[in-house]
Formats: sequence, structure tokens, C-alpha cells
Amino acid sequence: MPHSTSTEIAGRIEDLYGAPLADLEAHARDQPPGMLSALLGMHDDLTLAERSIDFHRDRLAQLVHLERQIGGHEVSHLLDGARRLAEAVAVRDAQTKSALAVLQSLARVPAPAQSPPTPSPPPPAPPRPAESTAHRR
Repeated sequence: MPHSTSTEIAGRIEDLYGAPLADLEAHARDQPPGMLSALLGMHDDLTLAERSIDFHRDRLAQLVHLERQIGGHEVSHLLDGARRLAEAVAVRDAQTKSALAVLQSLARVPAPAQSPPTPSPPPPAPPRPAESTAHRR
């Protein structure tokens, strides 16, 4: 199930670029790195962090199940799972903050109106010959 944060970021990217995320990902593969690929990378990292949060939260829930005995061996797994969960939350929060800041700084540029092309300015006048400063006779 997609998380609300990654879903929100995906929607904002789609709104900004005016295309579905899958189309944008295909387009970005054929382009040199730029803002779109950076935003898509942030979204991928955010999605991975959210999956990691789910995994480690579920694993911790298994380890502390009421019917289960917690011994020395399980304690090390609990501590490791809690550390990994905290890391995933920190990554999610950082990616969310960065992606939202970038998206907030960008705006979709409206399509140019169909107006007649403006005439180009006339070419510059040729330079005048330099006047000599020598005395004339």
C-alpha cells in the first residue's frame, strides 16, 4: 500500500510536469540528468524508506509478540531493528523535506499563447569608418 507522503510527492511531480509518473520516469531515462531525474530519485528514495519503515516495524512487532519469550539473543535483534527503523524514519523525513522544498520552489510554466511571431529586430548598422585625427592640408 503506498504511503501518503510518497503518494503526495508523486502527485506533485505529476502536476508539475503534466504527465503520469511512469511516463516521466521513461522520459527521464532518455535525458541527461536534470531536475526531473533529481525529483524522481528523491521520490524513489522516499518510497524505499517507507517500505523499510513498514518492514522494520512489522519485524519489531513479531519480536515483541506477547506469547514470545525475549532472551539475550532477541534483545540484539530488537535493538538492531529499532536502530534500522529510526534510520528509515530519518531518511523518509529528510527526503520528504528536500522534495517538498524543491517542489515548492518550482512552478509549472504555462504554455505560450498562440500569438503571431514577433519580427526580429533589424540588423545593426555597419560601423562608421574611424575619422583620422591627423591634420588635413
